[in-house]
Amino acid sequence: MAKASIDPVRLEVFHHLLSAFCEEAGVRLQRSAISPNIRERADFSIAVFDRRGQLVAQAAHIPVHLGSAGDAVAAVRRELELAPGDVIVLNDPYAGGTHLPDVTLVRPVFVPGGRQPEWFLVNRAHHADIGGGTPGSMGIAADLFAEGLVIPPLHLRRRGVLQQDFWRLFQRNVRGAAERAIDLQAQEASLAQLDARLVAFAAAHGLAAVRSMQQQLLDYTERAARTMLRGLPEGHHHRRDRLEDDGFGNGELWIDLRLWLRPDRVVFDWRATCDQAKGGVNANRSIALAACVYALRCLCPDRLPTNEGLFRLIELRTRPGSLVDPRSPAPVAGGNVETSQRLVDIVFAALAAAAPARLPAASAGTMSNLSFGGVRADGSEFTSYETLPGGAGATAQRAGQSALQTHMTNTRNTPIEETEHRFPVLVRSLSVRRGSGGRGARDGGCGIEKVVEARAPLRVSFLGERHRSGPPGAAGGGAGRPGSLSVRRGGRLQRLPAKASFELSVGEQVVVATPGGGAHGRKR
Repeated sequence: MAKASIDPVRLEVFHHLLSAFCEEAGVRLQRSAISPNIRERADFSIAVFDRRGQLVAQAAHIPVHLGSAGDAVAAVRRELELAPGDVIVLNDPYAGGTHLPDVTLVRPVFVPGGRQPEWFLVNRAHHADIGGGTPGSMGIAADLFAEGLVIPPLHLRRRGVLQQDFWRLFQRNVRGAAERAIDLQAQEASLAQLDARLVAFAAAHGLAAVRSMQQQLLDYTERAARTMLRGLPEGHHHRRDRLEDDGFGNGELWIDLRLWLRPDRVVFDWRATCDQAKGGVNANRSIALAACVYALRCLCPDRLPTNEGLFRLIELRTRPGSLVDPRSPAPVAGGNVETSQRLVDIVFAALAAAAPARLPAASAGTMSNLSFGGVRADGSEFTSYETLPGGAGATAQRAGQSALQTHMTNTRNTPIEETEHRFPVLVRSLSVRRGSGGRGARDGGCGIEKVVEARAPLRVSFLGERHRSGPPGAAGGGAGRPGSLSVRRGGRLQRLPAKASFELSVGEQVVVATPGGGAHGRKR
């Protein structure tokens, strides 16, 4: 097929229109949901894939969601027959998902007269509970089934008709079922709106023209990213780092990357990484890919569209049965949130050998996942989940920012007022940990300290990292201070491991301190 002439202005407008459609759908999801995790923290993502399953456009949402969403589309296309009005639901990490609380909807879009889907619309939202042994579904578990309800790709709607059997099963296996149901309906509503936008857009401009522009957009991203690669020195770089433990006392867990920079692609070889863990810090290939895509994207121009063109430059090598390519039913709750952050740290360290002035020191390196739940006085269940920000790593140009969500997460803070209104807790303090950033020519950002007091009996889970050694600096800069998890009972502070599940009685407090970021350059 002859290449269509490229109008750069039209291509730019087309890119921003598609991205705006995704952003608009995200706003509808956020405003329709009722859980603080989605409505306040914006822990969700939206993306559009073309008829071949290639990423075309996305909103500026969660990198760990978006970089892995293509596998959800591939699983749906592989396993199910699709028709107009269908909506598919899944969360199985071994069939297109990431970890179980991330519930993914895939909606095929059919244009009038079309026999096959023209687009696949995806949203992925972190639900505050998906069943399992602990409220929030982020506790320590030895297999996937203990982490929560596992949903392979299934029809939520078939030709527009809600599948009541699935709906009843879903609500019976999660805590706070009414809230989960409304959040899922909000996900549906956002995709319905995005569907309508795309169909109207194709009708207005012609399907052939839209297809052509999509292809041009992907090719443009590939060319621009390839130009960036050619500006880096070719070579092989080897970096290793470790997770502290898996929640069962097994550690250290080494993650090994051999990276080849070539003019036409980047090879990420993770095959020397340790075997899969007993605890839930395993990260599937989708997560490994998301980390690689994110790191490479950070070297590209800010305005570059993020789409399948960038993925074309990546060759991913993993070993089945390893920490970054586990076999079912290995647990994965922390792989999406903790291991993903460490993967980014390692990729940045490897790429920094080729572009030392363009990459930061290590940031907090953890999402510091805090979840709790219980039963209210009226007998209703409640669950809360949030990730807590830390310090960002400094760069060659500036100091790191403080109290910031970094890298694979892109969520907001949960307002204290919302937390205390929705749950029987009191937030005693939320403050920046002054001095927790690494010291150097440019200091790392500081982490935070949060103290939450139980006003009713709570079951609490925490997943964190960088509690034994802080995030390393770069170019001779100092490391950030490690984080910590403690419980205050009867006026006494008791230190806990970075991965723990425990009970809180009325008046007892959980104290979380998040790591600071690494510094850049030696302090003179």
